[in-house]
This record gives sequence, C-alpha cells and structure tokens, in this order.
Amino acid sequence: MGFFSDDSDQAQAWDQVNNAPHKAELSHELLAAAASYEAAKAYEKHVADNGEPDSHATRNELLATFAGGFIDRIVETKGLDFIDKEKAQYNAKKQLEAQF
Repeated sequence: MGFFSDDSDQAQAWDQVNNAPHKAELSHELLAAAASYEAAKAYEKHVADNGEPDSHATRNELLATFAGGFIDRIVETKGLDFIDKEKAQYNAKKQLEAQF
C-alpha cells in the first residue's frame, strides 16, 4: 500500500536525517521530506492496526500529528532552531497534501 516508495526522495531524506550527526546542519526541506516519509509509514501502520479513519479530516490530522512528532524529535536531538522547525512542518504538510 506504500505512499512513498523506499527509494523515493522522502525515503532517502529520512535515511539522511536519521543518520545525520547531532548538530544543526539539516535543511528544513530535507527535514520536511523525511517527516513526510515517517508520517506515511506511521499512517500505514495505524491503518493496518485500526482500519481507515472515518473522514478525510481525521486522516489529515493523523498525518500532521505523525509528521509533527518526527520533526519535534529531530529538532530536539539535532539542535535545529524554531524557524527550521516551522518551515519543515509547513513543507511536510504540503508534501503530504500533494500525496494524499
């Protein structure tokens, strides 16, 4: 059912972000792509465990929550700033909206 394939730009960004050293050298675009991939994986797992959500709005809320959680964790562990976080969240949301 995959939304982003394992060789997609988002998957490659996810791998690069997760393997980056603990310092602020990640761009918000890279972080957004990684968050989109992480959110899609988490959403697929959620659907497998719980079934499809009741509405389009619920699905979008779930995706935003999954992406936001990933971004928050990376911002805290990699030393990024508030601006990068906000830009990454905005870009991740746009990528997910385009995919779904």
